[in-house]
Amino acid sequence: MTRRLKVLVLLVVLVLVAAGGLVVAWARHDDEEPVTILGTWTGAQAEQFESLLDGFGIPFRYQGTAAQREVLLSKVQSGEPPDLVIMPGLGELAEYADQDRLEPLNGLYDPREYGAPWKPTGASAEDVYWVPVKADLKSIVWYRQDAPPAGSPAPLRSWCIGMGDDGASGWPGTDWIEDLVLQRSGPAVYEDWVLGRNGVTWTSAPVRAAWTAWARLLGEDKSGAAARHALLTDHRGDPDAHGLLFSRWHGCSLEHQGSFAPSFYGADDARRARMTDSAPLLPGGPPVRGHEVSGDFAALFSSRAAARELIRRLASREGQRKWAELAGVFSANREVAPRGGTVEREIAERLRSGPRCLDASDVMAPAVRDAFYEAALQTIARVAAHQDPRIPELARDVQRVQDARSAQDDDGRAAPTTVCSTG
Repeated sequence: MTRRLKVLVLLVVLVLVAAGGLVVAWARHDDEEPVTILGTWTGAQAEQFESLLDGFGIPFRYQGTAAQREVLLSKVQSGEPPDLVIMPGLGELAEYADQDRLEPLNGLYDPREYGAPWKPTGASAEDVYWVPVKADLKSIVWYRQDAPPAGSPAPLRSWCIGMGDDGASGWPGTDWIEDLVLQRSGPAVYEDWVLGRNGVTWTSAPVRAAWTAWARLLGEDKSGAAARHALLTDHRGDPDAHGLLFSRWHGCSLEHQGSFAPSFYGADDARRARMTDSAPLLPGGPPVRGHEVSGDFAALFSSRAAARELIRRLASREGQRKWAELAGVFSANREVAPRGGTVEREIAERLRSGPRCLDASDVMAPAVRDAFYEAALQTIARVAAHQDPRIPELARDVQRVQDARSAQDDDGRAAPTTVCSTG
């Protein structure tokens, strides 16, 4: 018997429906059971998160996995979802909310503490279903303190690129395309593309142009070796904890990666890492028109009092402040003062001001997101094989998935209706 099943099971009712002979039975969790939490954080960050939760005085059991989508889906289908889930995929959370599987968070935190684009903006204004408990900045490039960028835009040989991930290979490629759409066309077009409105589709010129620019950058190495290397390389770098930027054998000097990248470098190397806006270094060297941001959002599958209290403490100003201190992470809570050195303060400033847009693939429905990941991998694989990347064809394939998803009977009431903030 699993630990999860060691609960007080009460056969409360056996209802025989004469017409269909239906038997209905249900069980409840004892309120003394630990709050179960499913997240993506593993290793040191998981330990830091557990240390934070220990301070709340609420019994809990945390599971961190890189294959979170599959694990969560399995638990939901088996009727044993976690009490609380923390994940970056707003599109995925919106689907669970539309299936009435998530509990509203109304009254558990103050949405005014979380400015746009973080606060809930779904089509239904009555309920909120998630809250960001960790924020990250994208649209930035990391470099070594002793090797600042030499020019703009940067050539392929300067870039550290890896597509691999345990459960979502290809997402680093989508970050490149998303950033190029944002910097070349601005937040308004970016948001229309992400939400599929105002005629901006996957086959529209701004998206195809950004995608093509990324493919051409990869194609600067006519041998295809750089593309093959990127396809076979994990985005976290080599196993000796230097990340991509500080790998001794790679030789690159720039990494297009989020504010979480220093966690891959190791403590000594992280102190030598510096960051700058990505836009001037991207193909074409466009001006900075905004910053892409991402978050880890907490949501409830359970109405248990202990689970509600845990998320209330986690989302509070004090909980977010302690989390930032323990793990050196960034908070979307505007009441939490920025901490750390110059780099950390620069990141915090960009997270809270100027045009900011949520990570496009995080907002998309899971089926569309996965098609985008696959298309990014196909792009780089074709470049590696000296083939035409056929961007229009790949874009049409993703558009078909989006069209099919939109045609489903789904009111989409929880899906975000805004993605960018200009404040």
